[in-house]
Amino acid sequence: MSITAIKGMNDILPGEVETWQFLEGKAREVFGCYGFSECRTPVVEKTELFCRSIGETTDIVEKEMYTFADKSDNSLTLRPEGTAPVMRSFIQHKLYNLDPVSKLYYLGPMFRYERPQKGRYRQFHQIGAEVIGVEDPKIDAQVLAMLDRYFREIGIDAVSLQINSLGCPECRPAYRQQLIEYLETRLSSLCGECQRRYQSNPLRVLDCKVEGCKQATCDAPAVIEHLCEHCDSHFNKVKNHLQTLQIPFTVNSRMVRGLDYYVRTTFELVTDQLGSQNAVAAGGRYDGLVQSLGGPALPGIGFAIGVERLVLMKGADQIAPEVPDLFLAAMGDAAVDQAFVLMSRLQSQGVRAEMDYQGKGLKAQMRRANKLGARFTLILGENELQTGRAQLKKMADSSQQEVSLEGLAETLAGQLK
Repeated sequence: MSITAIKGMNDILPGEVETWQFLEGKAREVFGCYGFSECRTPVVEKTELFCRSIGETTDIVEKEMYTFADKSDNSLTLRPEGTAPVMRSFIQHKLYNLDPVSKLYYLGPMFRYERPQKGRYRQFHQIGAEVIGVEDPKIDAQVLAMLDRYFREIGIDAVSLQINSLGCPECRPAYRQQLIEYLETRLSSLCGECQRRYQSNPLRVLDCKVEGCKQATCDAPAVIEHLCEHCDSHFNKVKNHLQTLQIPFTVNSRMVRGLDYYVRTTFELVTDQLGSQNAVAAGGRYDGLVQSLGGPALPGIGFAIGVERLVLMKGADQIAPEVPDLFLAAMGDAAVDQAFVLMSRLQSQGVRAEMDYQGKGLKAQMRRANKLGARFTLILGENELQTGRAQLKKMADSSQQEVSLEGLAETLAGQLK
């Protein structure tokens, strides 16, 4: 029996990976314009990191983490999200001593054990960014402006921005208690999962996708109606800055985030192209997270983009794979040997060159050149070796020109512009 990939963990093959490279390259380009630097963290962290940051009553910690004991009996976890590892790295390496403001971004795989479905997998990939050290609501707007520009750069416009405020440790407890009391009057209408968690994590009930829960909580109290003066002022300033920057948004008072560390501004970029998995990017403020993990009391805000969902949205607009600039079709042992030397020389000069390694006939080699999508072909035989010249064929229109083998790289450079 052949060995297959683990369910929910997918290979990214040639023909697909080019789109991934495009999306990642645009992230580096756009984020760099906004002053962000890349941070790479291990895929495995101490389990405690996620229990303390995400929250022990969240679905991720309770049901979805890949957690195991190593040979020293340490509890380790494959990272289920990217913010906590970046914060751990930020604190461990004292990056706050280098600059009062840190702007970091990351790209890579995350892991959650859940039912694989369209746009949601057990190994999935995120592009994320974090700003640490700025409380001013202008940074909230700037982060959202950067997201807006990124989506425009990658050619995806079928998304809309939704924002909300979750309050802070001062105003949320009173709202939380009011929400619990509200939910208690509707327990019989809630699904079993919401009945189980309505006291430990009541805000998550508002995010439940079960239709009965949506209907039962349609008139639930909204957190933005219970904000303290500081949170209300902050949220209003964020909205004003977004309007100034001409970034359209809607306020979604039911939007909550599944991680305990979020406070104040939260947001999602949603689409109607992916069914129930409609969030393509999401994030918010986590002003107490750094301190809760042992660092200084610094505010922060960030987001993560689901790369698989971006790829699904690109669809037929996926990036075409690179094709050979030149295919060398060689006839005879001496020509094959010379073609190999010539191909290697061209490759070292930046030309994408290919040849046949199996001794096939000329017709078969030309079919191979067509299949690869080569832009030019060059046929080498005994006569070409003697004269040092050969016919360079442009595959798009079958036009030919005689070229010198010695100056082939320069000739191709002119043709490939």
